[in-house]
Amino acid sequence: MSRSSRLRIYPDHVLREHALPVTNITDELRTLVDEMILLMDAYQGIGLAAPQVGILQRLIVIKDEDEFLTLVNPEIHHREDKYQLEEGCLSLPGIQVNVTREYIIQVEAMDISGNPLEFEAEDLPARIIQHEVDHLDGVLIIDHASTIERHLLKRQLRELTQEQ
Repeated sequence: MSRSSRLRIYPDHVLREHALPVTNITDELRTLVDEMILLMDAYQGIGLAAPQVGILQRLIVIKDEDEFLTLVNPEIHHREDKYQLEEGCLSLPGIQVNVTREYIIQVEAMDISGNPLEFEAEDLPARIIQHEVDHLDGVLIIDHASTIERHLLKRQLRELTQEQ
């Protein structure tokens, strides 16, 4: 893997940045996707956003069962049926937060070949996409935490900060 494709861990500043739209699908971008999939698998993840590897581009990969889906410039246009579930994040190892997300979403994006995609996702795939799109906007699961959860997470976050 290239040097840039290491997993970024909180409090790395890049995790708080807003990713820019992808303007060109290049071989370099395809290589990045391959590296992201390898990294995601190595950490046994189910989703990864480009900012998590230090690249500020609107690009995510998700794993749904044994298939990988790459979304370039993903946008969520419709959301319905909120529910809460505990989430973790590869960039916040050991941290779990209750996050309210929508059960059904409507997604528009491009695939890695530049073809337009429009589809509905529900349940876990919808949750993963919402989580990864949050990363593109510099939002982390800890930003969804309640006041009590934030207080309980302070020690763990401080430990992550000291490790970096």
